[in-house]
Amino acid sequence: MNAPTIIIGLVLLVLLYIAGKHAYRLFHGEPVCCQTSTPSVPKKKLHGDIVATKIADIEGMTCGNCKNRVEMLLDEIDGASAKVNLHYHQATIRMTRIVSDDEIRKALDGSGYTITSIQKK
Repeated sequence: MNAPTIIIGLVLLVLLYIAGKHAYRLFHGEPVCCQTSTPSVPKKKLHGDIVATKIADIEGMTCGNCKNRVEMLLDEIDGASAKVNLHYHQATIRMTRIVSDDEIRKALDGSGYTITSIQKK
């Protein structure tokens, strides 16, 4: 075999791997990025003084739809508002009441996104 044939074969293997990975996720009910769009919703307004801010590192976000979905899920927490930085894979969560780390993790349960760490700012 010559070098161009080997290179083409390796490229094809990589493409097949990526396609297989997406197909596996799709058939097992896992979210496949950009499969459906999540509308951008108006930013949640907090009423009251900000008593704490936490930074959550999140795995699994790859696009603007992921960002919108994570913000929407975290904004469902009473007394909390989130802003996601997709580049750093982080959410900044501002709170008008103390929100536990467990409550923040529960907001993303079953969504396909994983919180790897939470720090107080």
